[in-house]
Amino acid sequence: MDEKLKKISSFIHEHHVMSLATATVDELSVCSLFYAFNEEKLSFVVASSDATRHVEHILQNSHVAGNILLETRTVGKIQGVQFRGDFMPLEDKELLRDYFRAFPYALALTPKLWQIKVNWFKMTDNRLGFGEKIIWSSLV
Repeated sequence: MDEKLKKISSFIHEHHVMSLATATVDELSVCSLFYAFNEEKLSFVVASSDATRHVEHILQNSHVAGNILLETRTVGKIQGVQFRGDFMPLEDKELLRDYFRAFPYALALTPKLWQIKVNWFKMTDNRLGFGEKIIWSSLV
């Protein structure tokens, strides 16, 4: 894994909630989701019901965007990751195990799990200098 992805992945693993944005031709939506992250597969795993606005959107447009952030009022400590990717039903058993390792209590709820395959990250880390950005993309 390259150094950019190592820094991004390390930050992602320190957190567990993302904001996820979805869209159709005429509507936008955003939600918060618990996640597990697999850096080798560059994928988040999230649980969500088919009866949500964001899943309704995804069935029309699988492209999503989101962010994970450290909430702080100290400008020098600001950190966050933005991402883009594709949202799809989870079929990978390894990713399924990742989710239930992170959230073992969810097993009793038998949630519907989804995969977000990431193709772009931008990390802001003011600890490295004001407005310092780390950008990674598989879309070249």
